[in-house]
Amino acid sequence: MNYIVFGGTKGIGKAVVDGLLDEGHAVWSVSRSDVGQLGVESILWDALSEEPIIGLPAVIDGVVYTPGSINLKPFNRLKSEDFQSDFVLNVLGIVKALQACYPGMKEATNASVVLFSTIAVSQGMLFHTSIAAAKGAVEGLTRSLAAEWAPQIRVNAIAPSLVNTPLASRLLSTPEKIEASALRHPLRRIGEPNDIAQAVVYLLSNRSAWTTGQILAVDGGMSAIQ
Repeated sequence: MNYIVFGGTKGIGKAVVDGLLDEGHAVWSVSRSDVGQLGVESILWDALSEEPIIGLPAVIDGVVYTPGSINLKPFNRLKSEDFQSDFVLNVLGIVKALQACYPGMKEATNASVVLFSTIAVSQGMLFHTSIAAAKGAVEGLTRSLAAEWAPQIRVNAIAPSLVNTPLASRLLSTPEKIEASALRHPLRRIGEPNDIAQAVVYLLSNRSAWTTGQILAVDGGMSAIQ
């Protein structure tokens, strides 16, 4: 199978690349830097640019878009530019990525797309207005595309809680912050990239062949258990 991972050089994206390689798939990593990993084809592209994506395979069995942002500020300190930048990266980046990959996905038998939301959309969390607004749009995009592209292409999203990635490093910069974050989750730990990657690999595979239009919470139980 041929899989495209946007943002495959670090964090969750890197864990997804590793998981797909472990299953013997062909993987293309699309990011701003060369992945430098044996067995992975690198395509240089910036989600904030209007440049075309060059080098995609003719047949694409699955696409994962992992680039995102954590822009946490009180609402009265946010500027319109903050909302715009979060929307451009988290939503319009997906639009450009999927429009580029769509011809290849049409050539596949049963293609699958996995996008990313956040627990903050369903839960309502302090200082998350900008990113929750953008990720709320991602959830709408997920369901709309799932309807439009069925039955040939499945589209799902994952809504994680806090995951130990470079993107979240500011929130996990001390042992005390890590412990406090862990205690907020019923499973008493924060997420690790592989926790999310395993769910992504499942949604990409035929093991989830009857699943589309879903927002899967992978969040240590935080959204469901008090």
